[in-house]
Amino acid sequence: MANLKSAKTRIKHNRKRTKINSDRLNAVRTEIKKTRKAIVAGDKEAAKASFKKAESSLARAAGKGTLHKKTASRLISRLSAAVKALFQ
Repeated sequence: MANLKSAKTRIKHNRKRTKINSDRLNAVRTEIKKTRKAIVAGDKEAAKASFKKAESSLARAAGKGTLHKKTASRLISRLSAAVKALFQ
């Protein structure tokens, strides 16, 4: 158990940041799932719209430090390729 005031403050801060990061990561995963579901269903317009949201949430998560930049970039690239393949 933390005894110093600064240590107690860090514990509170870490809990808060963990919750924020967890919520942000869940939102990203949900958007990715929606995009993949639309791709499998063959719905071009839904795939395009959900990809745009997924790309935005991935970029935001990378910018905020929730995800590594290269991880977000890789996921965006793979989703983009899958959406593009749907239009060919």
